[in-house]
Amino acid sequence: MNANQNREVVVRAQELRQVYEIRRGILRESAQLQAVGGVSFEVRAGHTLAVVGESGCGKSTLARMVSLIETPAAGRLEIAGADVTHSTPQQRQKLRQTVQLVFQNPFGSLNPRKTIAAALEAPLVINTTLTKAERAERVRAMLAQVGLRPEFATRYPHMFSGGQRQRIAIARALMLNPKLVVADEPVSALDVSVQAQVLNLLSDLQAQLGLAYLFISHDLAVVRHIAHDVLVMYLGHAVEQGPKHKIFDKPLHPYTQALLASTPGLDAGGGARRRTVLQGELPSPLNPPQGCVFSTRCPHANERCRTERPLPRLLDERMVACHFAEQIAQEFSAPAALAA
Repeated sequence: MNANQNREVVVRAQELRQVYEIRRGILRESAQLQAVGGVSFEVRAGHTLAVVGESGCGKSTLARMVSLIETPAAGRLEIAGADVTHSTPQQRQKLRQTVQLVFQNPFGSLNPRKTIAAALEAPLVINTTLTKAERAERVRAMLAQVGLRPEFATRYPHMFSGGQRQRIAIARALMLNPKLVVADEPVSALDVSVQAQVLNLLSDLQAQLGLAYLFISHDLAVVRHIAHDVLVMYLGHAVEQGPKHKIFDKPLHPYTQALLASTPGLDAGGGARRRTVLQGELPSPLNPPQGCVFSTRCPHANERCRTERPLPRLLDERMVACHFAEQIAQEFSAPAALAA
């Protein structure tokens, strides 16, 4: 049996959808914008699921639903075995201790008028009955765990570098011992050298505490460093999903191929295949394509793609939503067959 199957499923999403009503003026009817159009996944303890895609693909909306900031319009969401979609406000409040967020901008997520100690103690004051001395000890221990000195507790956010502020934000997220951390672009605002330090910290904390991460990112080099599994989204839909090594070494969806080709240093498949280059603009989410959502930019698209939306199906250990997935898989195996 795969060792991963023995790990607790911390979050399970089934056909999650989110729809927003967009007002278009006094004399025009409002429109429906489907930000997430039926995404399913699960994240186990000690593992990281990275969600990638262009801006506007639904990554952050997915993060807000999983972190209980927004309620899904449809689908089912389970966190630590509890059904979130049908829970009471009291149950959701308790579940929020299980899920914590790390934001993109560490300076914007910290109150500049409060000391670091006050920022880290706030979750404990609201959610626990610990004494002041116990809270202070917990703050000192958490600062040490993220690589900061205890005396930093009396200082203010503006007195720290960007990397140090993000370590503080991570420490605050861990104060309530969560099972799941939703990290929304947590290193994109940092210098490259500091990015590596913070990513290594996240990996170390995951190994020590058994944390599950939902990692939102547009940087595939960062994803390759930290993720175990990858979910590729386009226009609110999951187009490819599976183990990291499968996605990076042998992407079977044209959009995944285009993303990897656009990232310097990531040459999936050894360069023997022709590269997929995106043409045109991302379609409006208010008027998505009728068939495959990627059909307006895909070099393989035909009439079937424009009228029939492909459903995700299992192929080579990953889920892929493309009518041409088998053909693309054969392109990978052809060079090896010729060499034999």
